[in-house]
Amino acid sequence: MKRVSVDIGGTFTDCFVVWDQQYIQAKALTTHHNLAMGFNEALGKACKVLGVELEDILSSVDSVRYATTLGTNALIEHKGPKIGMLVTAGYEATVPLSRARGYGEGLDNLGQQDMPNAQRPDPLVKAHMIRGVRERVDFTGKLVMALDEEDVRKQIRGLVDLGAQIIVVALVNAVVNPGHELRIQEILLDEYPSHLLGAIPIILSHQVAGRKGEYVRATSAIVDGYLHSTMYHALSALEQNLRAHSYDKPMLVIHNSGGMAQLNSTDALQTIHSGPVSGIGASEHLALQAGLGNVVATDMGGTSYDIGIVVEGGVKHYDFNPVIDRWLVSVPMVHLVTLGAGGGSIAAYDRMYKTVKVGPQSAGSDPGPACYDRGGRHATVTDADLVLGYLDPANYAGGSIPLSPRRAKAAIEDALCDDLDLDVLQAAKLIREKVDDNMANGLFTELRARGYDPKDFTMLAYGGNGPLHCCGIAQNLNIDRILAPPLSSVFSAVGAGNMHQLHIHEQSLYMVLYDSNSRHIFDDYERFNAIVADLKERGTQDLLRQGVPLADICHSLELDMRYGNQLVQTTAVVPNHEVHGPADVLAIISQFSNDYGKRFGEGSQAPEAGIRINTIRVAAYVRHETVQFEDIKPMPRDARKAPPPPDSRRTCHFVGFDGAFDTPVWSRAAIEPGVEIHGPAIVASEVTTFLVNPGWTFVAARQGASWFLRGTAVEHLN
Repeated sequence: MKRVSVDIGGTFTDCFVVWDQQYIQAKALTTHHNLAMGFNEALGKACKVLGVELEDILSSVDSVRYATTLGTNALIEHKGPKIGMLVTAGYEATVPLSRARGYGEGLDNLGQQDMPNAQRPDPLVKAHMIRGVRERVDFTGKLVMALDEEDVRKQIRGLVDLGAQIIVVALVNAVVNPGHELRIQEILLDEYPSHLLGAIPIILSHQVAGRKGEYVRATSAIVDGYLHSTMYHALSALEQNLRAHSYDKPMLVIHNSGGMAQLNSTDALQTIHSGPVSGIGASEHLALQAGLGNVVATDMGGTSYDIGIVVEGGVKHYDFNPVIDRWLVSVPMVHLVTLGAGGGSIAAYDRMYKTVKVGPQSAGSDPGPACYDRGGRHATVTDADLVLGYLDPANYAGGSIPLSPRRAKAAIEDALCDDLDLDVLQAAKLIREKVDDNMANGLFTELRARGYDPKDFTMLAYGGNGPLHCCGIAQNLNIDRILAPPLSSVFSAVGAGNMHQLHIHEQSLYMVLYDSNSRHIFDDYERFNAIVADLKERGTQDLLRQGVPLADICHSLELDMRYGNQLVQTTAVVPNHEVHGPADVLAIISQFSNDYGKRFGEGSQAPEAGIRINTIRVAAYVRHETVQFEDIKPMPRDARKAPPPPDSRRTCHFVGFDGAFDTPVWSRAAIEPGVEIHGPAIVASEVTTFLVNPGWTFVAARQGASWFLRGTAVEHLN
């Protein structure tokens, strides 16, 4: 297998190359003005390790996979085109009203409760750019009022005269009858043909989101339209860069659904958070292969801290109505929580609480932390880590970024020391303590909100800063076992390399499987089978268009079900994709009942309220060869080895301890599997730093994996 995968984050561009049996990782600073430059630099470093020219690699690999946070950043920064929107007449206020909850979407609990200061986010489409067109379809898809085509032409011309650069169409009940949206597309192309200058892209809501819910479907189409141009130009530029370096295959883009597709089969909305989702995918793959049980995936990079949960058996959590930035959308996305806590997170004085606050603002890669000596003047987490002795100024990022301790100390002094009446070391400890507490609180909230106990989980720590902060985070949660996985600094890029091509199609409906009033069991088998067949065909065509052989295409069927009018919805994965009689319907009901009981407790089922399906969802996918992980569990304690003499020693300071520690430092390359090191200690590589806090034990495993164990975990994992 020969493959290149890349994860371009806010600070670093991570590259992972599979070259036959060799796995190569490399990092470079993200070049936001031209993403291809950072990609080429990172890939160039991998080429040097392999002794192969860049063109030779790109001409030989089976694929290049790309995960990105570009769409997320563009949405946060409000860098998008002027949008015009067509809706059913009378529904022009649906998006501005935002279900009256728009002020709170994307905020934490305190922000949502602060009603006196509630402010809605700046709209992506202005109210005067929303126009109604005369038409109406009812909830069953029946035509109530035919589309007034002259009215449509008038409204389109009016939006163009106001400067609309893209048109979004979101008509009532379009998911059950998209005929009017499709006809509006034909009219727009007739008015502004795609081959002429001034042609205007059009986004149809039923093609972006297949479920009912007028507001979330409309916002999904708006976000997709808002990011369309940005993502198209950025990804096209990356593809052109590949073409210029002898890569002649389609570039594959990672989706937030946990799959991937070619660029011509990707919606902009599907790329949001694709980088962190790749890391969760890699965590699932590793947990299954290594038998780790429950794992909580934590990715600490330069800009953010991303949290995902994978419970035993490889079950992932999905959000079907996630909030992206400040917008509620309708797209099946692997569930994750993102905190503004990374190596570049800015530390400042909190005047209200008279302490330090860290993040969510980040110094990014340009200019970066003050210690980068590139013009950054803000104190950051990386500056604190340098002052506390954890980082080697001459060998950070393999020596490619020399660090300036003087700049780091000066930035911390200016930001905090006078206000807090602390010296530099005390202030740096406070920064470290605060950011670790923030991440621990986010992790605790996420696990507890889903009914899990943190101590039942193995914490996966990856990303450039994950192994540097993991001990401080875990000890706040009573987690006593941490795994820095193989290739931990580029683990999300590893996940991108493991993704399968996948497309998800779904349809909202009102399908009663059991009517409690009439005691009637669903018998319209043809309707159910026709919907499933249509969704399967759409997914199949997506993959066939990308050159996938028909025989390689697989499908899975999911049904979102509920009892009566309950708000709670449970997803059942159904093995049989057709129903032909009462026995098949009862099998679906039985599976739903079992899943519901596992989630809410046996006996909580309520069939007396009726049972219905709200959404039918089909995933079409094709499996690809994946990276294989070895047995990475730690060796038995009696088989472990003493470490070699340390390469050097460094004076370090730790939160919760007075005074300095004379801390030994090893190179990760010199540590063999089975070596046990007691903290405090530092194990450094070219791409990350493994910090072993006092009271913790570092145990090296195969494939470069590293365990951090504390207390009883040292014995239990033998």
